[in-house]
Amino acid sequence: MELRTLKYFLAVAHEENMSRAAEKLHVSQPTLSKALRSLEDELGKKLFTRHSFSIALTEEGILLRDRAADIISMTDKVEQEFKSLDDITGGDLYFGLAESYQIRHLAREIHKFKESYPNLRYHITSGDTEQVTEKLDSGLLDFAVICETPDERKYEYISFPESDYFGIVFPSDSALAEKERITAKDLTGIPLFASEQSWENDIRPWAKEHFSSLHLEGSFRLAYNGSMFAKEGLGALLTFNNLIDTSPGSGLVFRPLYPPLEMKMYLIWSKHQSFTPIAERFIGRIKDSFEK
Repeated sequence: MELRTLKYFLAVAHEENMSRAAEKLHVSQPTLSKALRSLEDELGKKLFTRHSFSIALTEEGILLRDRAADIISMTDKVEQEFKSLDDITGGDLYFGLAESYQIRHLAREIHKFKESYPNLRYHITSGDTEQVTEKLDSGLLDFAVICETPDERKYEYISFPESDYFGIVFPSDSALAEKERITAKDLTGIPLFASEQSWENDIRPWAKEHFSSLHLEGSFRLAYNGSMFAKEGLGALLTFNNLIDTSPGSGLVFRPLYPPLEMKMYLIWSKHQSFTPIAERFIGRIKDSFEK
């Protein structure tokens, strides 16, 4: 299976049209069609369903699309790493970031680092802990920021300087707005939004005997999207402080949970990662800053 053929496949999957994909790739349509037929023959699976004016992926095609995207990303990353070996002024860094206002600490350090290495290029992927650690483990990322205690068997890590605290976001005209802090009992009967990860790993042990009476209305990986549902009166969002605009006039308020539910953030990297010079320098810089 050639990388060129995978790039052809991804272009067709994205464009959903053979002619547009061929034009984008600067190849003839017969050449592109032949390459894709050979790919289907090689895999022994049908990857596309062809319609009059469009092409749709089969289930096997969707699987290959996801895998091919990771393969191409990995090869691009390897190429950039080798190109940067002799570049003492820069290189590429790849981050996967969970949501937290503490990302500002990382952004500040990247800004300072770029002053010393002006040719630094950084690439950001957002997601929850499961998403970013999966990409880290597969070698697609150099670093990840997560909000659960790292597995010390797999990762080296540095703690962020502060902590995040869980609270609940809901419309400002809600009866809950009269309370200064929210207990698990207060949430009984209220439709709740949270990430699946935080619902099971954080809210369940916090709520204790009240957890069975709580109702997860829907799960969101991105807090902002959940806040829009809360704003429309569909429920209340369990999330970290400082992530959602709850300023006067926003229509939303934030109240902390009680007992307080504190979360630490960690910058992690694989214990067996082979780093480029720029990544090694970045680790040194971030350790000096965060450990002060």
